[in-house]
Amino acid sequence: MTSKQLVSRLLIFFIGVPLVLLIVFLPHYNHIALHICLCTVSCFAASELYDIFSVRTTLYSRLFTIITTAFTPLVAAVYEVVPAVTHVSFSVGDEVITYAMIVSLLAVLCAEVLSAKGFKESNERIAATSFTIVYAGYLLTFVSRMTGFRHAGTMLQDTAIPALMVFILMVFFCDSFAWLFGILLGKNNRGVIKASPNKSIAGFTGGFLGSIAAGFGGAYVFPELFRGSPLKLVILSICIAFAAIVGDLAESVFKRSAGIKDSGHIIPGRGGILDSIDSILMAAPVYYFLFSLLYGRLS
Repeated sequence: MTSKQLVSRLLIFFIGVPLVLLIVFLPHYNHIALHICLCTVSCFAASELYDIFSVRTTLYSRLFTIITTAFTPLVAAVYEVVPAVTHVSFSVGDEVITYAMIVSLLAVLCAEVLSAKGFKESNERIAATSFTIVYAGYLLTFVSRMTGFRHAGTMLQDTAIPALMVFILMVFFCDSFAWLFGILLGKNNRGVIKASPNKSIAGFTGGFLGSIAAGFGGAYVFPELFRGSPLKLVILSICIAFAAIVGDLAESVFKRSAGIKDSGHIIPGRGGILDSIDSILMAAPVYYFLFSLLYGRLS
C-alpha cells in the first residue's frame, strides 16, 4: 500500500463520506441540495464517459452528450422537489423519469438520422451515447427517488434520510472492507477477475461482510424502519454488495478498453467522478427495488 493510497482512503473516510451524509441530512424542499448534486455529478460523469468512449469512437459533441444525459436526473429532481415547493402534486407517477430518458434516447436517434455525414460508426456512436444516458443519468435517478420514501406506522419524520444514509454506508463499507481485507488477506488469492487483477477473493468477501455490517448497524439505529426478519436485511446487504462490486469492476472494463488508468482527475488521489460513484450507480436501483419490496414504502 502506497502513502498516496492511504491518504486517498483517509480523505474519503474523514471528508468524502461525512460530506455526502451532510448533504443527505439537508431535508429542505425534499432534499433539493442532494438533487442539485446528483444533476451536477451526472454532468461530470457524462463528460468522463465521453472521454473514455471517444478514444475508439467518434461521438457527438460533448455538450450534446452532457445535456441528453443530465436531462433525466433533472426531470427526476423537478418531480421530487417541485411538489415540496409549490405543495401541488403531479398527476403522473415517477414513470415520468423513464419518459425523460426515452426523450433523450430519441434525441440521440434524431441527431444520427439528421446530422450524420457517414454511417460507418453510427452503431458505435448511438450505443455509446445511449449507454451514457442510461449509466450516468438514469441510474442516478434511483437515488433521487429514494427522497420520496415515506413509511406509514413509523415515528420517523423523514424516512428518506435513514434509508439514504444506510444505502450510502452499505456501499462505502463494502468498498472499504473489500480494500482492507484485500490488503490484509488477499496476497495469495488475487487475479481471479481479469478486469481488475489486484482484486482478491478475500477482498470480495470483505465487501459482502462490510455491507452486511452496515445493514445491521442501520437496523440497530433505525429499528422501526428495518422491521421484520434479519434474513431480509442479509438479502438486501448481499445484493447491494454484489451490485456495488460489479459496478466497480465494470468501470475497470471501460477504462481498460480505452487504455486509461483513471476516468478523470477531479478528485485528488481518487481520479474522476466515475471512479467514486461506479459502485453507487449499480447499487442504487437494486437498493431502491429491494428496500421497497422488503420493507414497503408509500410515496
